[in-house]
Amino acid sequence: MSGHGPATDALPPAGLLRGERRAVARAISRIEQGAPDAAALTAALVPHLGRAHVIGITGAPGAGKSTLVHALLGELLARGQRIGVVAVDPSSPVTGGAVLGDRVRMGEHGAHPQVFIRSVASRGHPGGLSPTTRAIVDVLDAAGFDTVIVETVGAGQSEVEILRVADTRIVVCPPGLGDEVQASKAGILEIADLLVVSKADLPGAEATARDLREMLQLRTKPPAGAWKVPVLSVSAGAAPGRAAHQGLAALVEATLEHARHAGHGRRLHADARTAAASARVLRLAASDPFVAANGITCVRGGPGQAEVRMTLRPDHLNFNGTCHGGAIFTLADTAFGLAANSHGAVAAGIDAHITYQQAVGAGETLSAQAREVSRSRRLAVYRVDVTREDGRVVSSFTGTVYLNGEQHE
Repeated sequence: MSGHGPATDALPPAGLLRGERRAVARAISRIEQGAPDAAALTAALVPHLGRAHVIGITGAPGAGKSTLVHALLGELLARGQRIGVVAVDPSSPVTGGAVLGDRVRMGEHGAHPQVFIRSVASRGHPGGLSPTTRAIVDVLDAAGFDTVIVETVGAGQSEVEILRVADTRIVVCPPGLGDEVQASKAGILEIADLLVVSKADLPGAEATARDLREMLQLRTKPPAGAWKVPVLSVSAGAAPGRAAHQGLAALVEATLEHARHAGHGRRLHADARTAAASARVLRLAASDPFVAANGITCVRGGPGQAEVRMTLRPDHLNFNGTCHGGAIFTLADTAFGLAANSHGAVAAGIDAHITYQQAVGAGETLSAQAREVSRSRRLAVYRVDVTREDGRVVSSFTGTVYLNGEQHE
């Protein structure tokens, strides 16, 4: 799969396309540092994307993700693959960089000529990834790596951004996940293409695997031909008294089978969905008379995202001469509604909470930015931040919508 996206006159470095380590590292550094030519570089990579199989590995902190990645590297190397790894680490509170450096805990594989490992800092970015993860994956894809593994920061149920990057999403669950694996809750378990019970030789692993399988049984029956999520048990550690690398071959086979089923380049197809969502958000905003009556304009939109603005008029003020709380709520609620309906499914608000941090007055322009926090088959949660032009937060809003299965178009 190649040739995605618009053509560009810029050419990527020849050494990068040949997979030369120094050229790959230099390109990633330019992207991470926000160099002036970073945007041109990422655009130039577009015709060379879509060959690599991108595997996303996520799960709760302490689930054994890094140990699993290390073991997978050995298994994939034995199959003759070239593998790139993007390991997203928590940010250092002092430097802002990745706390764990270049992942020394991946051991001997880090120096293997067929492996390239890059650690990146999350820098507080929500969703378990960093702001540059997608672009770094593109660099490794263009450089000819067969498989690119993305390991997220330890993620909770709402951290599902890996959904937009990986072709195959592996959710790692340790034994004794608790509360019957929180089986009925929305969030991270629902994005899995493969569910993996780690540390399978420890007590509680069989019960966790059983609970996960029961969770899958409770879901709505998938359509004919849809991928059926397997639950696999793996022991990837080599601690004293523990079985080493149990179930790894089966896991690799399952990932390859999913790649054959779903294909590569999911993130590239998502670009088209982003454009469609953006157009939908703008169209919905333009057709809403209440939005127009309040002087609200839609700046941009995307899948699960929307930004709207409003310049405060005298009729937005309350009896104290400051902006009425209802006007700020209207702005935040507009961003919430547009973001929630950006996917094309009809979303009805069922719950909202708002806090007000500071007063604002006539003539000031407020911006409300909404983003999707979590989404399941029936429910989705959004956060909206309302800010002044100087970036100071005026109000914070959270809302939940119910998805009834109907479509706008």
